[in-house]
Amino acid sequence: MLRLARDVLLVGFGTYGQFLVTLVTLPLTARLLGTEGVGLVAVGMSAYFLGSVLVDLGATQYFAARVDDPDITQVRGAYAVVRCGLFAVLAVAALVGWAAGVDGAARMILLGAVAGGVWSLSEDWLLIGRGRFGASTAYQAAGRVAYLVALVVLLPQFPSPEVALACLGGSSIVTVIATGVDADRHFGRLVPSWRVGDTLRTAAPVLASRLLLTGYGQGGAAAYSTVLDAVSLGLFSAADRLVRAGQSVLDPIGFALLPRMTRIRDGQAFRARTMQGAAGCLALAVVAAAGLTLVAPLVIRIVYGTEFAEATDLLRILAWILPATTLTSYVTTAVLPAQGRTSTVLGGAVLGVILAASALLITSVTGSVVTMVVGVLVSEWAVALWFVATTARTVLRREADHPDVTRPSHDDRREATR
Repeated sequence: MLRLARDVLLVGFGTYGQFLVTLVTLPLTARLLGTEGVGLVAVGMSAYFLGSVLVDLGATQYFAARVDDPDITQVRGAYAVVRCGLFAVLAVAALVGWAAGVDGAARMILLGAVAGGVWSLSEDWLLIGRGRFGASTAYQAAGRVAYLVALVVLLPQFPSPEVALACLGGSSIVTVIATGVDADRHFGRLVPSWRVGDTLRTAAPVLASRLLLTGYGQGGAAAYSTVLDAVSLGLFSAADRLVRAGQSVLDPIGFALLPRMTRIRDGQAFRARTMQGAAGCLALAVVAAAGLTLVAPLVIRIVYGTEFAEATDLLRILAWILPATTLTSYVTTAVLPAQGRTSTVLGGAVLGVILAASALLITSVTGSVVTMVVGVLVSEWAVALWFVATTARTVLRREADHPDVTRPSHDDRREATR
């Protein structure tokens, strides 16, 4: 249990550390850019997540589960070719848009997508697959520190949303280089492979679902900007980014469990770990949501100042997406990748998008940011419940199909409780 807690903390800071660093720099950003500037940064950050998913195909967990396969060199080479090609497309699109003089939200979307793409060029998935969470954290911490320093130094001199995103994207280069050197040392020199068919087949359903999930979740501000003005979007972003900071502490549970889950893919040991993980995630997330609800006025005042006071009620509502997003993250980052199931996530993503689109349509009529927030809450919970129900049904069916592994061995029982 102590090892698991350590791994969760390490992965949390390494993989989602940008939220914790952002939490430190939010007061600076809010005071220098105001509500409108924060709204534009929110659009860029949404595109950051979309760009990240586009480049890594949203399938890093599935490839991480294959690090011990004999063909890992070919898998790594093909995955690198695909990622570099997709990043080149995003970079060209950004250059064309910049040359054409696009500004406002459109410019932030292009810049944010490139920044997210840079991050996804890292070889961190190899470290996660091997359970080397300490090394992963060290390399990513270097990038986070570089981001923090760049933002503190450059943003006061050049106060613009574009500079904030450029700092984030540029600092990711540190992590990309560090993880690349480490991967070469442990897996051999990277050999590009043009046999990308298997990579694309594995990632296609995952990419579709991740784009949908990100589109109404962390990447939602890009869509919300079409129905909300910059000030309302800034208030939404103020609440949303605090909630995502809390989510960043909870999401790594799935990443930390992934190497353990891959060792017990079927049987009662797998079911036991799945249930224990889900219960633990839910309990921690409920406590976090309740705490954030109670301290919402104080947090908004300290982090953002009185100008963002209207974000308090939004934060109290959004806080309760934490149990839902934590369950969804756990299932999609640990349970499904361990069993190699790539198509299951698509159904939940489609459900979430349908509900989020409905909320977007209603918001276009009401013009109320509260409508949008409630829509996000409903969407996240619907998706979480769908994943829980589907996973439970599938695990039970796999037990019925594999009766020879339904009774766990002594080693399985010990592994399920580690």
